[in-house]
Amino acid sequence: MEFLSLPFVVCMTLTFILYYAKPTLRWQHGVLLLASMIFIGYYHIAYLLISAGVTVFTFLAGRQIHKTLNTRAGNVWFWASISGLVVFWLIARYWFPLFPLGISFYTFQALSYLIEIYWEEEPEDNFLDFSLYMLLFVKFLSGPIERAFDFIPQLKKPHAFDYTLVTRGLKLVAWGLFMKVVIADRISPSLDLVLDHVQQSTGMQILCTTMLYPIQLYADFAGYTCMALGFGRMLGFKLQPNFDRPFISKSTGELWRRWHQSLSFWVRDYIFTPLNASLREWGRWSVVVSVLVTFVVIGVWHGAGWTFAFYGLFQGILIIIETLLGKRREKIYNIFGKKIGSALMMIRTYIFFALSLLFFRVKHLTDVFYAYRHMFDGFQTSIKELRLGMEDFYWIVFGIAVLILFLVEYFNGKRNLIKASEQLSTPWRWLVYFVIVFIIVFYGAFGVENFIYIQF
Repeated sequence: MEFLSLPFVVCMTLTFILYYAKPTLRWQHGVLLLASMIFIGYYHIAYLLISAGVTVFTFLAGRQIHKTLNTRAGNVWFWASISGLVVFWLIARYWFPLFPLGISFYTFQALSYLIEIYWEEEPEDNFLDFSLYMLLFVKFLSGPIERAFDFIPQLKKPHAFDYTLVTRGLKLVAWGLFMKVVIADRISPSLDLVLDHVQQSTGMQILCTTMLYPIQLYADFAGYTCMALGFGRMLGFKLQPNFDRPFISKSTGELWRRWHQSLSFWVRDYIFTPLNASLREWGRWSVVVSVLVTFVVIGVWHGAGWTFAFYGLFQGILIIIETLLGKRREKIYNIFGKKIGSALMMIRTYIFFALSLLFFRVKHLTDVFYAYRHMFDGFQTSIKELRLGMEDFYWIVFGIAVLILFLVEYFNGKRNLIKASEQLSTPWRWLVYFVIVFIIVFYGAFGVENFIYIQF
């Protein structure tokens, strides 16, 4: 059951109506759990059984770890539980014939829950609340990766219908839909034409596709996140944001503080920080090793194979170089003036990120290295070839949509546009709504593909 499908629209609509029909805690939890079970089981009953099994295991393991905390038995329970989840995730993610959708996201939630208990947080006593934390349908497939001790407190009280929250949620959903169907899905077939057949493409096609792919990936994943946050907001929940204008980053380190934040902060808190602390006697090398291990984990999290490991390694090496250069990096760029220097750093960060994403998107290492070698081979490509099968009109639509995306993000960084829209007079406000819906309906590419991050 995908966000962009009629079954989901029906499921969400019925859930919304029933959820607010009786604003009591037990009723609302029952509605959400039933909706989540239907949502997950709709794909395959095995997905529901697997996710329910992980939920029960994590709940019981957390109680046992807390019960035996600071004892030898507690250490055994903790490491056995963590190892069990990691091994199960690896098997299910890479060797199980029926890949369980969402497993990377809810397994990482389970791991963070057990680690926090081991660090002496109190375990959750209410199994229904914990099940909703693990299985809530609006975040199940692609996150955000929520922390239990941030999200579960929101489940402790019923949520009355709030018109303002619901309308803000709908605006987030509309913006996410715009990013997905007008930008990501509009350009997707053209980029696939090159990225799936690198060695049959010209150098100019490879170069243009490489530079455009980060925009497609961002619009796709950030679009999903906006929709998930919007649906959550409509039900009274505040999910963690996953993106914060990543393309204004002046360094790769800053990029990862703005890109897929729930994963970035997860690996920072549960892998990088403990590993760096344990290796502190290594001095400067502790940071180098910790960064490399952390980013290889990020790469492997995305998929099996050397391409994903190289993707993480590429990012880790960039961050290490930036760390070693320190302030000298900014001084070099600021030779041209502070504003021009900042712009150059943003461009540099974007270009290296785009180059690294070839490992993320292209299936074979040989094709990635082929793309690197031939990216600047000949610039005799005709305009017709650069169209990549898409009409001129829709290239213009795509370009304008990307411009709108960056303008909205720029102004939203100065002032919350969703809240600002509430200050508009009714005619102007509804005109904005009409324009957004008109653009989505008439210029969106529907039925192209699912969200990219569902495969992770």
